[in-house]
Amino acid sequence: MPISEDDLAALRATVLWSTFALAFAFGAVAQRTRFCTMGAVADLVNFGDATRMRQWLLAIAVAILGTHLLAARGLIDLGNSFHTGPRLLVASHLIGGFLFGFGMVLAGGCGSRTLVRIGAGSLKSLVVFLVLGFSAYVSLRGALAVVRVEAIEPWYVPLRGRQDLAALLARATGAPLATVHLAVGLAVGGLLAAFALAPREFRTAENLLAGLTVGGVIAGVWFVSGHIGHVAEHPRTLEETFVGTYSGRMESLTFVAPVAHTLDWLMFFSDRSNLLTLGVVAVFGMTAGAALVALATRQFRWEGFRDTEDTAHHLVGATLMGFGGVTAMGCTIGQGLTGVSTLALGSLLATAAIVAGAVAALKYQQWRIERQGG
Repeated sequence: MPISEDDLAALRATVLWSTFALAFAFGAVAQRTRFCTMGAVADLVNFGDATRMRQWLLAIAVAILGTHLLAARGLIDLGNSFHTGPRLLVASHLIGGFLFGFGMVLAGGCGSRTLVRIGAGSLKSLVVFLVLGFSAYVSLRGALAVVRVEAIEPWYVPLRGRQDLAALLARATGAPLATVHLAVGLAVGGLLAAFALAPREFRTAENLLAGLTVGGVIAGVWFVSGHIGHVAEHPRTLEETFVGTYSGRMESLTFVAPVAHTLDWLMFFSDRSNLLTLGVVAVFGMTAGAALVALATRQFRWEGFRDTEDTAHHLVGATLMGFGGVTAMGCTIGQGLTGVSTLALGSLLATAAIVAGAVAALKYQQWRIERQGG
């Protein structure tokens, strides 16, 4: 039976409120546990401390398990995600990912961490948010979009079909895709979870809360957009659609393009055609969740820039994150969790490039400190 316009509006509200709640939980837990991908890389490189890196790996493991179990049961179809498309955008993922990783170190955190820090009172992060959003918008639709589309995106590898690991194995072996989803999800997710949980000292309530919640939220938003929000036949276009998403396809969390979309929504708020989307409500949810925990635990503190150099680093970092995140088609969350949860080859490339960019920026910062000390 075709869905009515009233049913469509109610379904849109359900998708958006559900996403807000899941992002709220993410923000609250990130503030409580200090979950941060940039912090995870920095702790490991600077101090040899792998605690937050294991939090991130556990979150990835849970996201992979949840996403592939949903796909195995037929509740979502990963073919409806742009991460799994037939073009492996090698240059986009490597260049964009590296620039994003370098930028997030200069800016003191990735897009999601920026939202968490805004919720905790950081005015520095508010500036990063504005510059990141502007840079992302220019990279999506403005002058930098020309560079991205004409100079970087043409360097890709065409594939015969989907690029996620399950689809590749199903094509190679002839096994049913649902069976391969189950096997791959359990194998990869299970091994990664076992590695993350191996040290006994890591298995604290806080670390488990971070990994299980963040990974679960990623899978949860896939379910919300890909199952609850799935409409086989839109009442106006008569085409398949995913209600509440910006792209009209199945989406989960990412925090680069949605920051640009948030600025756009705020600037054109009175335009009735300018509707809220999943990504925008996730931005609000993350910030609200972090703010509630920061206020409840008395961790809310106003924070400004230290000096001119600190300001410059944050501005440059935010700009690099905006262009890099759009070019790589995601950030530490959009590729490092959401994309990797599909086990798409491009997402794995982008995530590796983000980590490499972060390590390079940390080494650059160390060099500057040593130079100034000498």
